[in-house]
Amino acid sequence: MSNANILLGVNIDHAATVREARYRGLGQEFGPIVEPDLIEIALFSEKAGADGITVHPREDGRHVQRSDVLKIREVISTRLNMEMAATDEMMAFALEVRPDSICVVPESREEVTTEGGLDVAGNFERVKAIVSTAASAGIVTSLFIDPDSDQIAASADSGASHIELHTGAYANAYYLDNRADEFDRLLVGAKQGLDLKLTVNAGHGINYNNIKEVRTIPNLHELNIGHSIVSRALFCGISDAVREMKSLING
Repeated sequence: MSNANILLGVNIDHAATVREARYRGLGQEFGPIVEPDLIEIALFSEKAGADGITVHPREDGRHVQRSDVLKIREVISTRLNMEMAATDEMMAFALEVRPDSICVVPESREEVTTEGGLDVAGNFERVKAIVSTAASAGIVTSLFIDPDSDQIAASADSGASHIELHTGAYANAYYLDNRADEFDRLLVGAKQGLDLKLTVNAGHGINYNNIKEVRTIPNLHELNIGHSIVSRALFCGISDAVREMKSLING
């Protein structure tokens, strides 16, 4: 059975990756000499049906810059979701930006993109403090976690209202023998999240092929998708890429 009205959050980090490959260090993120323009990417995504824009300002500034986040906050009319490391510095920046939601993720300088879920159980007090601080500022907190029973339970105990199930292991196994096992983990995790009264999102590695199966996971509220949409946009443009994914999500 498929869900109805699953929301689409478009992660535009890798549009910034393309920009930074040419213009990093220029000291200018916007304007006629800089391309692609991240503001236009965000606005075109909205017009094409994105229910929210997701950005991940990293400590090393490898793609999205803090100035991008502040500017996007000003111009978009949908929700802004800011992925962030569980650090005091990033929490302070979130309080400056006031996004609609934050998604707390693990972060490593060595990785190209976020790999693996946050260890909420092993960093419980820090995560709980971030959830509390964000709530006091009216910011919703989601925790990016593997579909692991202990992590889901710890997420609920932390006070977070949302979790984002890490679909990367499933995506990597899509053409392998263990695909069914990884998909079953997501099914079980989504059910546990619902039982614990958590809003269940999902993301990482979702593309135009595996979305047909991902969207059948019960109780999904939102999918955050970036790399695949930016990749498809190279062929058809960001508007058509977002519209196609939105159509596939809701069948």
